[in-house]
Amino acid sequence: MRKRISTMVALIIALFFLGACGGSNLEVKQISMSENPTEQIEQINSLDNDLKNARNNQIDVLSPQWFAKAEKSFNNAIKDHNRGAAFSDILKNIAQSRTELKRAEDFAKVASTSLSKVINERKLARASGATKMGKDYVKVEGQFLDLMRSVENNKLKSARKKEAKVINSFRQLELRAIKEQALGEVRKLLKQAKKENARKFAPDSYALATNKLEATDAFISKHPYEKEKMLEKANDALFEAWRCIRVTRQSKKVKTMKPEQITLWYEKALYQTAGALSAPDMRDEPFEIQVENILSSITALKKDRNSMQVEIDALKNQTALLADRTRKEQSAKERLAAEKKFNELFGEVRNLFDANEAEVNKQGDQLLIRLGAIKFPVGKYVIMQENYGLLSKVQLAIRIFGEPDVVIEGHTDSTGSDELNQHLSEQRAYAVGQYLIANRTLPADRIEAVGFGAIRPLASNKTAQGRAVNRRIDIIIKPQSMSM
Repeated sequence: MRKRISTMVALIIALFFLGACGGSNLEVKQISMSENPTEQIEQINSLDNDLKNARNNQIDVLSPQWFAKAEKSFNNAIKDHNRGAAFSDILKNIAQSRTELKRAEDFAKVASTSLSKVINERKLARASGATKMGKDYVKVEGQFLDLMRSVENNKLKSARKKEAKVINSFRQLELRAIKEQALGEVRKLLKQAKKENARKFAPDSYALATNKLEATDAFISKHPYEKEKMLEKANDALFEAWRCIRVTRQSKKVKTMKPEQITLWYEKALYQTAGALSAPDMRDEPFEIQVENILSSITALKKDRNSMQVEIDALKNQTALLADRTRKEQSAKERLAAEKKFNELFGEVRNLFDANEAEVNKQGDQLLIRLGAIKFPVGKYVIMQENYGLLSKVQLAIRIFGEPDVVIEGHTDSTGSDELNQHLSEQRAYAVGQYLIANRTLPADRIEAVGFGAIRPLASNKTAQGRAVNRRIDIIIKPQSMSM
């Protein structure tokens, strides 16, 4: 009880602070401008991804008003970008959108905690196909969104009063959706059977199918989540519905026949069945004897089939053993061929670089090119012209492996703060990646750039020589396949 009270107090406090700054005058944290010309696109793309992730996390539903504001501000930033507005104006809209998105996320957390029951019921209803209920679903969804807006407007008490009604509405939709999914086809078939006058020509079959439908409907109402049993009963009802239609149509046909025609028609069915089983012709015997003759033939065939199946299973086991042995031998051959090919390509790449330019090493089935000779201005991440020749060799090395995956790692020495070194290493790795993409070395989705700051030194940072070694770019080439 105390825990529940504590939770409610925390929610009230959260709503108080959110409400205190919930008006239109938000405290927007502005984004500092960078000299990097790609900053504009990066900020827009980053915000676009954050909005998509928020939508995937249902923020647009749990805080509809603030999320809509965040999207509007983002769209304003896009419009400014498309018409070539000042970078400062674009960043202003991006900052506005981020602040509104943060507010939406805060309200979503409050809603998730305080209205968790209705949120869960909505989830169950949607999973059952309630969205196919058209206007009925739209109406309940509107009621749900009104609850979420009440939270945003600091009316949590009012929202909790209305929650039970919306929960019940979602449950009714869920039940309808489950029944429609399980029994919709049965209802259509029985409607067709009634249209074909089944109650006259096949009253017993129609009554049986109708009872199955009603029993399954009642079971679903009481046990909507026992899906396995529900499916079993629904399939049984579907079988009886189809059977009712078949019996109705056959009864209509029999009604037009004379007694002898009906007898000969039945006899023909038995005769054809016996013939298919290679059983003797026993049409001179009573129908009961003919049926026993057919059943005896089926029993004998089952025994023969079981005996043959034992032999087939033994042959399958032998075949599987041989196939497994062949696969292992083939795999070993392919592995040796791949290792040989990789070593050949490794030699080609190593010969591209002078000793003072880069180290080339194997790391399992990957290749590491350690660019110790690449230089950047102090504290910067601009690719200098003096590095073009070295990077051209990197391009050749990558192309030797076709279209591999490539990871570019940035590393710094320990000079400066950890935060600055981390940012600098990331930006330098990113700059090298953009150079390779711009020169059509690989598609962008095959290049990953990461920064490690100063946490992976190769030498001591206490000496200038050691720090120079630690300032580097590592290129890791991950070949897709060596079966070339």
